[in-house]
Amino acid sequence: VGDLAITSGRISAIGKVPADFAADRSIDATGLIVAPGLVDLAARLREPGHEHEGMLESELAAAAAGGVTSVVCLPDTDPALDEPGLVEMLKLRARKLSRCRLFPLGALTRGLKGENLTEMAELVEAGCIGFSQAEVAIKDTLVLQRAMQYAATFGYTVWLRPQDPWLGNGVAASGPVATRLGLSGVPVSAETIAIHTLIELVRTTGTRLHLCRISSAAGVELVRQAKAQGLPITADVSINSLLLTDVDIGYFNPAMRVTPPLRQGRDRDALQAALADGTLDALVSDHTPVSEDEKVLPFGEAEPGATGLELLLSLALKWSGADHQAQPAADKLRRALSVVTQGPVKVLGDALGSLASSAGRLVPGGVADVVVFDPAARWMVTPAELVSQGKHTPFAFEATGFELSGRVRLTLVAGQVAHESAVLSESA
Repeated sequence: VGDLAITSGRISAIGKVPADFAADRSIDATGLIVAPGLVDLAARLREPGHEHEGMLESELAAAAAGGVTSVVCLPDTDPALDEPGLVEMLKLRARKLSRCRLFPLGALTRGLKGENLTEMAELVEAGCIGFSQAEVAIKDTLVLQRAMQYAATFGYTVWLRPQDPWLGNGVAASGPVATRLGLSGVPVSAETIAIHTLIELVRTTGTRLHLCRISSAAGVELVRQAKAQGLPITADVSINSLLLTDVDIGYFNPAMRVTPPLRQGRDRDALQAALADGTLDALVSDHTPVSEDEKVLPFGEAEPGATGLELLLSLALKWSGADHQAQPAADKLRRALSVVTQGPVKVLGDALGSLASSAGRLVPGGVADVVVFDPAARWMVTPAELVSQGKHTPFAFEATGFELSGRVRLTLVAGQVAHESAVLSESA
């Protein structure tokens, strides 16, 4: 319990405010948690090319509403982020909106076609913090090896979601549920084969690799072994895989059509344990807004994806056991916050530039990216409650919604208000 003073976008004091500090505004946060702004390593903001599913303005507003102050966006826009001009335009627009810090991933290959490498140095100069293929696997292992060798030469990080391009074309996780529903399956081996390949390429090239959205117990074990061998590998898991299973598909609910597909209970349990013990470094929203026309279709035809930025904090609290408590136990609260603040910052590392020394933490002199939330506030996840242009999420049930704890009251980016709830405005 204490005070937090902010001056010129930075934290000037924690615990006790100096006598000569004159505040322009005082905020009463009694009973609330004041924490570092959240860092999300996986979000699609849908610009350019998919504005019918999400606008940069609406999705960054959703990030701020969820307490997310820094977000990594994927390169699978239209056109793909394979030219410096596109990256510079995106970053400029984000700066003007002043809702959230934006860290783009550049395309690893031109047009994400898996054939020709992009000009990585120029993309980094334009603002890219790493390189990815999003959901498009590189089929030619020689091209992948050359891309990783080039990245390793300049110290760039490669971000890849491990999935074999030939085995990963199904719409649901292989297993009894997919068989019973007659849905084409994606076996666990689609993930593990790809992880084996990437680990061997890391071993031979020395590339820093971030494995995106691990979904299986077998995948977790491979990551654990690679880390034990000292390989420069990090990994994350999505909020969907962490808390849901294939049983939640129910009667072909298209809201449950996500990538990677929801797997069995033993996989979910292994993912939860791996996030707790540090094998998985971060929890991500995998925010992918989808339009009504492309989601409300038969399960196999529906576009995969779900809105998640506004759910990241609440679902982290749910995973740690810190939800539905007016005063959460300190260890549970710390565990929930670490996987959406310090864990992601560790993955980003030097790519954060001047923010690296204080991002994900509250420290005197550090950047004032702050979220103030009520851990006990309960809210129903319904489409009407979501700021994002995409209204589809596995956690928004058609009739009753899904009750979560933890409501963001205020989000500051560099000391400036990016989001403020009506409840806080009335009490401040």
